[in-house]
Amino acid sequence: MKSRLLVAAVGVPLLFYIVLGAPPIVMMAALCALSGVAAMELMQCVGIAKRSFLFGWTVICAVFSVTWYYDRPEYMEVLWFLYVLVTFFFAIYKAGEIKLVHILAGLFAVIAIPYSFSAFIRMESAGIPRVCLLLPFIFSFLSDTGGYFGGRFFGKHKLAPKVSPKKTVEGSIGGLAGNVLGAVIFAAVMNQWFYAGIVNSYLGMILLGLVCSVVAQIGDLSFSLIKREFGIKDYGHLFLEHGGVLDRFDSVLFVTPLIEIVLQFVR
Repeated sequence: MKSRLLVAAVGVPLLFYIVLGAPPIVMMAALCALSGVAAMELMQCVGIAKRSFLFGWTVICAVFSVTWYYDRPEYMEVLWFLYVLVTFFFAIYKAGEIKLVHILAGLFAVIAIPYSFSAFIRMESAGIPRVCLLLPFIFSFLSDTGGYFGGRFFGKHKLAPKVSPKKTVEGSIGGLAGNVLGAVIFAAVMNQWFYAGIVNSYLGMILLGLVCSVVAQIGDLSFSLIKREFGIKDYGHLFLEHGGVLDRFDSVLFVTPLIEIVLQFVR
């Protein structure tokens, strides 16, 4: 419990600073770090040793992908091609030591994870108010919190027992309720102090919160599915008892691109 409180005491103010007040270069550096650590965790999960060339190569490309998704998206195909070419060359050189699952995990770490993390800096550069960059965290964490309390006090029916035995249907509904509450509070704050748009609409925010809760739960279960397949409890220990980057940001990775798309079209 003490470690959880410590992570919250340090992490929450740091998150608010990076999202709301830090220079864009600081936000970029934080996103690159998260992407790199997430790539490390995923490659370790599928069995790639830390000292392996593929491990380091994947982490480097995951870090660079965040910056390239932002300031040179037209060259992303070049990075992907180089990653695939070098990875298969290494796999051929190792003659069977590198499996298809390792290559696919690397591609996910280099393409999907950086794409999601870089959405924050893309939204900031597109002129979307920084306060809106809190939405992926608000909707992911409130869905998780609502799910926890809904499952703890009312949970009876298993949601996906083969993937996450503790998840319940009642917990899933609690996650939806948590996001409805968060959406109403966020819209009220935006109406009071900030700009107009979907984030000022109570109905629009409630609908967005509901959809984001569904997406957040899919993200949570998706990364739980991977953990169960490879027999691990947590991806890492960067956040102590909270686990690693992929344990804490699993839902955020799914929710952030959705919010980016919505805000780009309706702001």
